[in-house]
Amino acid sequence: MRNLSARIVCPLLLWACLGGGFPLNIRAGEAPPLQLIAVAPVSGDGVFLPQIFTSAQPLPAIRLCDAPAFGKNLILNRAQICDLLAANAPSVGTNFSGPDAIKISRRVRTLGESDILGLLTATLQHDYIKDRGQLELRLAQPWAALVLPDEALTLDVTELPSAGVTPGFIVRFTLRTAHETLGNWQANLKAAVWREVWVASVQLKHGDPVVLDAFTRERRDILVLREAVADFAAGDEALELAESVPPGQPLLARMIKARAVVHRGQHADALVQDGAMSIKTKVDILDDGSPGQTVHARNSITHRDLTGTVLNARTILISL
Repeated sequence: MRNLSARIVCPLLLWACLGGGFPLNIRAGEAPPLQLIAVAPVSGDGVFLPQIFTSAQPLPAIRLCDAPAFGKNLILNRAQICDLLAANAPSVGTNFSGPDAIKISRRVRTLGESDILGLLTATLQHDYIKDRGQLELRLAQPWAALVLPDEALTLDVTELPSAGVTPGFIVRFTLRTAHETLGNWQANLKAAVWREVWVASVQLKHGDPVVLDAFTRERRDILVLREAVADFAAGDEALELAESVPPGQPLLARMIKARAVVHRGQHADALVQDGAMSIKTKVDILDDGSPGQTVHARNSITHRDLTGTVLNARTILISL
């Protein structure tokens, strides 16, 4: 009789583990606590208990196995699910109802034109434009929508023209998730970098001091200007124009310079230093110069030509 009981019980236990109607962890006649679903979309983080089962009670977020690669399906039968439950969630048990197998795939979304422009703009702004201005991108050619994992995406630029971001350029890039690289693409782009710049409001001449009243602030695309724009603080009286500037012209960096404090033909003191010894003599200034600039001068007595650094409006420093 004992041998007969063993022959009956063992097959019943095996049948129950494979999903039969007689569960291992509940009494006969009770409904199984877990219901297997037929299709489960998951992220690249893995396959978790609540993603493949439904239950009247909340299920713990226990990871059962790796997610399939993007574009692939993972089919698990009842025996495989029993093994995963036994190994990773023994407290949950192995009794469940539902289909004989489950198909697991990755969650997907469509990456359209606005999505790819958002990723490209964020990456190029952070890595290349930085604080030069606000980058604006448009696609020069239609973008074919991509079906990609519904997860956070990272865009890495793999190739950019040597000139960098220009009014028209092609960029090559890679898209990836936290777990995998999805592929390589390229986009033909039109770009603008918007920034508030100083614009001349009146005709300005070479040598004029740089004063706020002569300029307005306007939002311009600095990529079209192709040169660095000038910037200066309000009340900065140490600058002057290096060339004439017509009305409506954005002020470029090359158009301003430090205001000269010594001028050609001016008499000044030359402080000659040789180690610890210093001598002061009179010189005639041969160049206009601002503090820190090097100018040529001529000794008023010996008529010897000298070179010195401008200290202030009356003194240059000459090192022997």
